[in-house]
Parts: sequence; structure tokens; C-alpha cells
Amino acid sequence: MDTLSAPNQPAMTRRDALGALAMSLLLPATGQTVEEPKNEPRIPSVAGVTTVYYHNSHADMFLSRLLQGYALNGAPPFPQLKLASLHIDQFPSNDKGRELATRHGIPLHGTIEQALTLGTGKLAVDGIFLVAEHGNYPESDTGQILFPKRRMFDEIARLVRAANKSVPIFIDKHFADNWQDAKAIYDQALQARIPLMAGSSLPVLWREPARDVERDRPLREIVALSYHRLDAYGFHALEVVQCLAERRPQGESGVRRVRTLQGPAVWQAIDAGVIDRELLDAALRCAKDRPIPTNRPLREQVPQPALFIVEYLDGLRASVLSLDQLYIDWAAAWRYTDHRHEAAVFWTQEARPFMHFTHLLRQIEPFMQSGSAPWPVERTLLTTGMLDALLISRRDQGRWVDTPHLKIAYNSTYQWTQPPPPPPDRPIDSQ
Repeated sequence: MDTLSAPNQPAMTRRDALGALAMSLLLPATGQTVEEPKNEPRIPSVAGVTTVYYHNSHADMFLSRLLQGYALNGAPPFPQLKLASLHIDQFPSNDKGRELATRHGIPLHGTIEQALTLGTGKLAVDGIFLVAEHGNYPESDTGQILFPKRRMFDEIARLVRAANKSVPIFIDKHFADNWQDAKAIYDQALQARIPLMAGSSLPVLWREPARDVERDRPLREIVALSYHRLDAYGFHALEVVQCLAERRPQGESGVRRVRTLQGPAVWQAIDAGVIDRELLDAALRCAKDRPIPTNRPLREQVPQPALFIVEYLDGLRASVLSLDQLYIDWAAAWRYTDHRHEAAVFWTQEARPFMHFTHLLRQIEPFMQSGSAPWPVERTLLTTGMLDALLISRRDQGRWVDTPHLKIAYNSTYQWTQPPPPPPDRPIDSQ
């Protein structure tokens, strides 16, 4: 993190310096010491642009921590970011954004432009959170909720380009609900040299056992477990897969084709060996808090599973088994080309304060300071495109979807480390 001079602090003159030197020679005789003046790091001011802001929404998970501390309890430590303004697109009956803005003196603006300029007519913030993950919006024909990410980003990018400033933007989760909008957002940022960061909290959170794919060791297959909606939680699972896959030799080269199966076709594919059954069993066994019941066969518990199948350009295969009817831990297992395999749970704190968001926020903070993202934004461009193609396959009755547009190559130096233990659980309806 860069260290900058404190604002409005006058420069020390030669006379001041000589005086300070003389004082330093005198004070030791009295047993006193003089502390060197410290330049405090400048705290970036950020705008929050969000669809809705209610209790436990993603806006609450990110932006409330800037006001209430990492543990959402009003106690330190606090993130080194200052929430300077808010723009909220919708106000449902359970909105808390207006009350929080009033209590903390945060200007709540009716337009994105006002939120980014603070009413001055010029860009007046150092960074932007674009959080569009909840709200009352329609669905696409592929089953993705049509959050207005493209509309919001276009307005943000217009103002940033006009200011000719390098202002970092964090986009929560995926870029958009379709490839065309996602690529347009990415291209705008690239052309305007806007620092961009995006993605899920899953790659940064706790793993049990605490392990990662060995860097530069060739991989043969990855199998991950998920549940709930295929768009929202399927994206999280794909980010789990990708943060593991990108560690193989030569990094990432992209995806060749994808397919989504549903219902009995999933169990038929598993029986036929489409995915590595040993890896699947390893992932199923390593649950931490929410194990899968073993009193009856899994296929009887989940008659309508979904299976994402991803074939990479270099031959790696990845699968995500989504068990929608169960409430489970995310988990993944992977096999190297030397036949060894490993597995781990990707654990989320499913109670207030949902501390896994803090560990993503801790990655965002230095990004807002420097504009340097902890992992390539191409990771999330790829997972966004994968999800879109997989849901097209589902819409089209499970056909293979070729993905020449997902020939996305990148190398990541990001190194996951185990976060410290979370604070005790609190009821989800509590502060």
C-alpha cells in the first residue's frame, strides 16, 4: 500500500528541521523521546452503486462493513475505505440503505452521476463498488436474473472516461447475465484503462483441509459440488473450479465447449463414468457443517440434480454437480495427471456477520488504493462466459455448446492463504 503525505500538512522548512535536530539533542537528558512524524496512508473515498440495500443483501455485506466494521458490529477494525456516497436503484419495503445513509451522514443520490460527482459536476471519488446481485428484476430465457449491470457500468465508465482518471471499479460476482454485455464491460474497461476487479468470495475463504492445487502441476479433472439457483450459486461453483484450474502449468488457455444435464440424465451420466466417481465421492465426504445425509442414496434425495460439464482447450475437464434440493457445503476434488487426488470444503459462514465477505473486502481494499487487482479480471470474464453458455445448454435441452469466444488466456499469481477463524455466529436477523 502506498504511503502518501497527510492532506493540508505544510512542508517542513530548513529552519524547522534545524530546530527539530536541536530538540532531539536536548530531550534525551530528560529521559524523553521524540516520535518521528508519520505519514498516514490516504483512505480512498468510494461510491456505492447498488440495485437494492436490505439486511443481508450483498450491498449490506460490502458497504455496511465500511460503516460498521469488518464484523458488522460497530467495533474496530474498520476497512481502510470511506463510503462517500450511495446510489440505490430500488427501495423495497425492507430497505435499510436510506436509514444507514441518514445515520452515518452518507449522501444518497438519485442518479449514478450525482453519486460519483457528489454534486460537483466532476468525478469526486477514488473508487466504485458496483453491487447488483439482488432486487426485483425479470429473468432471461436462460434463467438468469437481468440485473442492470451493463446499464450501471456504462454510466460509470462514461463519467470515468470524461474525468480521464484511473478509478478502480469492483463488480460483485459476474460481469453480466449474458456474454455480449460481459464482453462489452470488459472491453470498455480495457480501452479506457479502467482498473477492474470482479468475482465471488468463494476463492478467498476458508478451506478444510487447508489446501490448494499444487502450482504448475498438471491437472486431469475437477469435480465441484453446489446447490440452489444455477445462475447465482452456479457462478460461485464455477469460480471455485477456476481458481483451482488456473494454477496448472502455463496458466489458463480457455474453454472449448460446455454442456448442462438435468434430472435423471445426470445420474445416467455419472453411472456411465462421465465424471470421475472417486472425485465425486471425495467431494461428498469432506463436508464440514452441512453433510449430505447418508441414510438413503443420493439420487433418491435429489431427483432433479443439474450437472455442468466443462471441457478446456488443453484437455482438462471440470464438472459441477448441483444438488438443488439439499443445503450443503461447497466442496471440490481434483485429480492430477499422476493419478493423485485431493479434496477440500470451501466453507462459508452461513450466519451473521457472514465473515467470508470480509476476506473478499480485504482483497478489494488494496485494489482501491493501487488499482492493481489480486487476480486477473479475466478469471471472472471466463466464468461469466462459461455460466452463460452452460445456461444456454440447459435451455436447449442439454446440447453441447461450442465456446470459441472463451479462448481466454491468462496467468494468475494469486496465492490463497487460510483466513483467521471467523467471529462467533450471530442470528441472521441481528445487527
